[in-house]
Amino acid sequence: MNSRKGFATALRELRTSKGLTQEDFSDVSSRTYLSSLERSMKSPTLEKVEELSGVMEVHPATLLVLAYCRAEDVKFKELFLRVAGELKAMNIKT
Repeated sequence: MNSRKGFATALRELRTSKGLTQEDFSDVSSRTYLSSLERSMKSPTLEKVEELSGVMEVHPATLLVLAYCRAEDVKFKELFLRVAGELKAMNIKT
């Protein structure tokens, strides 16, 4: 699965788990645009990821982490261990 499909899957999964409809995003996005994101026809900007996450009341990183977990078929813990290792290797303090 590629990152666009992973994002589509994650967005739909989070939206439905929160009991939200596509219409619930009308303040930040049209239903048509949201539908195109969920069908992996478009990719959002970082600003749009923030807006969508706000509607779902999750941190934008939550949406992106789930998207990459779905795209790469990796577990949450594996992904975070990789990120932690990469940051440590670059001496970036968190």
